Amino acid sequence: MTNSKAPSSNNSLKNNELYAIAETSGQQFWFEVNRYYDIDRLNAKEKDKIILEKVLLLKDKDSITIGKPYVKDAKIELEVVSHKRDKKIIVYKMRPKKKTRRKMGHRQELTRVMVKSISIGKGVPKSSSKKETVKKEIKPKTGKTTN
Repeated sequence: MTNSKAPSSNNSLKNNELYAIAETSGQQFWFEVNRYYDIDRLNAKEKDKIILEKVLLLKDKDSITIGKPYVKDAKIELEVVSHKRDKKIIVYKMRPKKKTRRKMGHRQELTRVMVKSISIGKGVPKSSSKKETVKKEIKPKTGKTTN
């Protein structure tokens, strides 16, 4: 008996050398480049670009970066593909011995996004990151006040 699934799963891990775990919509997602994901509805139009900066973990070809709590200067660029609704779920509430029953349906509003790029931006201009110190002239206080 040959196990054909084991080598293919190994190859898929080798091809996906870049991934990130990020937080959005109150959940954590494992993002890979050129894959789409369904997340809670975002206030964006189709073809809009969205940048996620709450990256918890970033894996490159040879290194793993873990944030405390977020990875500094890491970004995930998403493109909104479409807005859709999830499958309907049935919510049934019943109070025993009271003849009270309530049956409702719910469809979650979703946004389908495509991951365009995952990057860690170290090219921040140094001049903008430094805080400029401004010296203020301090006038000597005198004990007498004139009214």
